[in-house]
Amino acid sequence: MNVQLLLFAKAPVPGQVKTRLCPPATGRQAAAIAAAALADTIDVLDTAPAIRRTIVLSGCYPAPAGWHTVPQRGTGLAHRLVHAYADTALPDTATLLLGMDTPQLTPALLATAVQTLHDGADAVLGPANDGGWWTLGLPDPAHAAVLSGVPMSTPDTGRRTLAALAGRGLTVTLLPALRDVDTVADAHAVAAQCPDSRFAAAVRAHLPTPDPAAPPTGPGPR
Repeated sequence: MNVQLLLFAKAPVPGQVKTRLCPPATGRQAAAIAAAALADTIDVLDTAPAIRRTIVLSGCYPAPAGWHTVPQRGTGLAHRLVHAYADTALPDTATLLLGMDTPQLTPALLATAVQTLHDGADAVLGPANDGGWWTLGLPDPAHAAVLSGVPMSTPDTGRRTLAALAGRGLTVTLLPALRDVDTVADAHAVAAQCPDSRFAAAVRAHLPTPDPAAPPTGPGPR
């Protein structure tokens, strides 16, 4: 089966992305980190064999060469994800959707996900360490409808997504878990996993290493 790639992304606009990095980062610094993560993810997605690559975008961002862009639509994250699959559906083509919060994604891991779908898997799910997921691959975009009943951005989003897919009669192939970049600690941990990336360079430039003796700060808005 052919496979297409969707990158579910938000334009790196100061004050609208990576707000949980502020403080210590400023809005512009957080946006620079988000832009680096987005660019690294695009580079990795360019390495995989895919019949089409599409950014499903909130905001304005120039499409890379060879990519398509469609706008996100719907109220709430779950409905925007459902529409992302529906709005980009191709006949006889599986869809692998990924976000921009895992710049440590490697070409090898992406190739595994693509090959698993190509070989006819019912569904492919990559769990995230925070309880969510970093990728969902479906051979039939209609199966994405199950996401409308899954609360997003919760510690059990991944588990409930898995249960919803199983409830639809799908056998889900699990990929290795990755750490999403949400907090300052996440950013430093992920940068250490991909030290030569744009993302790591941006973290080094814009996020000082946390002082273990400093008092903790509460999380900002997501």
